[in-house]
Amino acid sequence: MGMLFDLIPIVIAWGTVALIIATYTPVFSWLSFPMRLYLQLFGIEEAAAVAPATLVGFMDMFIPALLISGVESVKTRFVIGALSLVQIIYLTEVGTIIIKSEIPLNIGKLFIVFLERTLIAIPLLVLCANLFL
Repeated sequence: MGMLFDLIPIVIAWGTVALIIATYTPVFSWLSFPMRLYLQLFGIEEAAAVAPATLVGFMDMFIPALLISGVESVKTRFVIGALSLVQIIYLTEVGTIIIKSEIPLNIGKLFIVFLERTLIAIPLLVLCANLFL
């Protein structure tokens, strides 16, 4: 119960801050420029529009789905939607639990793990999208 009551305020705070930053500022658009190039390398349609969704997944699991609501391509929506599920490490829940635990990881190391998972998952998800859709 202690972890639950410690976790709820942090989840609400991180989720709200991440949603405000992703919606009302161009911060994730600036930070996601390398991801746009990486997505274009694999032929993702509307890569510039969905690149911020790949990085905002570090803050919260559900925000990428909100950011790609205007994307028309089904394959692109599949890749970003499945990517948000594959990106297990996000700060609102899992990251907070890991940081509060005795595991010797900080936010920087969690972000590196997040990026590794993202960079490995994108080509696999593009392959799945091309095979099944």
